[in-house]
Amino acid sequence: MPEVDPLDPTLRGARFHEVLDDLACRSWLARTPLGTIVLEHEAGLEFLRDRRLSFPSLELLELQGVSDGPVYERTKQGLLGQVGDDHARLRRLISPAFTPRATERLRPRVHAFLTQLWEAVAAEGECDFVDAFARRLPSMVIAELLGLPGEAERMAAYSEALQGSLKPDVLDARAELEAAYLEVYDYIEDVVEQRRRSLGDDLISTLVAVEQEGDRLSTDECVSLVSSVIAGGTDTTQAQLAHGMRLFVGHPEQWELLARRPELAAQAANEVLRFEPITPFTARRAREDVEARGVTFPDGAVMFVCAATANRDPSVFTQPQRFDITIDRGSASILTFGNGPHFCVGATLARVELADTYEFLAPRMREPRFTSPPVYGSPIGIYAMESVPIRFEPRQ
Repeated sequence: MPEVDPLDPTLRGARFHEVLDDLACRSWLARTPLGTIVLEHEAGLEFLRDRRLSFPSLELLELQGVSDGPVYERTKQGLLGQVGDDHARLRRLISPAFTPRATERLRPRVHAFLTQLWEAVAAEGECDFVDAFARRLPSMVIAELLGLPGEAERMAAYSEALQGSLKPDVLDARAELEAAYLEVYDYIEDVVEQRRRSLGDDLISTLVAVEQEGDRLSTDECVSLVSSVIAGGTDTTQAQLAHGMRLFVGHPEQWELLARRPELAAQAANEVLRFEPITPFTARRAREDVEARGVTFPDGAVMFVCAATANRDPSVFTQPQRFDITIDRGSASILTFGNGPHFCVGATLARVELADTYEFLAPRMREPRFTSPPVYGSPIGIYAMESVPIRFEPRQ
């Protein structure tokens, strides 16, 4: 099968997709030093739904020599570290906090945050979109969701610290990462204990109080789940917001169309998620021998479902290489949020943040253009944008 090294520092931007698209044309699989990449949509969907596979959060740490300590133990207790019935139980208890109805209640606050961020840059007519919007809005929303107003900067810092466990250089910064983990978990544990004494109208209070069929969450489980929400709901949305703005600047006719037709906002968010997934490689580990299309993946094998190629699979999507918010992509699954047992529990909230941001800014930010080339981060883990500097004409 063809080979590729995802750690190649030149795999960014346009070349990233050129290399992956070439691989997808040659095979449904590719070999890497870390495991096998699954390139095709149908095969990727099957692997994500296969309950014989699990997310290898602990194995990815062990591969780097981390098998004990606070990072390892907290990862083991977290949502991503659970498999089978234990994972299903935690999802069942946390899901009520992320229903569409629960998310809808946050929309007025999202609009208020966007107004605040817009007023800070409108007069200047330029900003780095990453610093001005993408980094700030998700942490403001998560702080609001958790009932921690005024703690947006803390949430952003904690998210960055927690995401460090998924990076390929954990061992190099182990001491710093473990200290950050202890600080994050101590802080959250204090908040959980406060909510046990006095419940509020927020996610932490919901987790403290939730009970189904006589089952409820322990303090450690509450702390781990809140940490998962901070880590999964901040950096990821930040990256997707920034990539979306980069795409719209590169497709000005789409931005103007959205300004005229705000009813396309939800579809626009969906197209951003499809066209540039910020989790291009979703890891899975076989917990027993798995056979697919004549290929045997032995117990312990690590594979990566590639959303970057699956979301552009021509057998599934019409004009897959075209970024177009008007094309009806049908009911085909977009793999950016994963699928199956580990489907992202915060997907609805992320879609709301994306759609509301673009719907809010398009009528106000006329003709955004780059003042210098955007700077891409690494596609390993979360595929972030480090900088998206733009100039625009503010309009009422």
